[in-house]
Amino acid sequence: MSANGQSAGPARPTVNAPRKGRSGEGQMKAAARDYSITFVMAANEDEAEKIAMALVEEKLAACVNIVGPVRSIYRWHGEIENASESMLVIKTSRRHFSRIERRVHELHSYEVPEVVAVALAAGSEPYISWLAESTAPATPLAQQSRRRSAHR
Repeated sequence: MSANGQSAGPARPTVNAPRKGRSGEGQMKAAARDYSITFVMAANEDEAEKIAMALVEEKLAACVNIVGPVRSIYRWHGEIENASESMLVIKTSRRHFSRIERRVHELHSYEVPEVVAVALAAGSEPYISWLAESTAPATPLAQQSRRRSAHR
């Protein structure tokens, strides 16, 4: 409870201690820059869901929104195309971009799938902490535990 008797709200996740010489706000802006929103257009919702599930299951993305249908008008092989597609909005670590690009190419039906990323300039502390946790590689101890469970 706060001094005025109101609930302080849910507890927020913590982030690493600020680096020397940086304010808390500067720390969060620096941390946010390690993350990005990656956009991918898919031929349909089924293809978008297949890609989204793979990226989240493999911890390459913390979250993937599937938006659609969206209308795309573009030039392809000298012709103007007008297509209905599904858009993936992928929240991830910038260090995963090349792996995401590779997985999209493996799972996608297009000859040249769109895979573009935009770096975050800033983000709320709890959200950036959640992104970090959700895209962090599994620890060796957790991997060993999963392997033991799988062999039982």
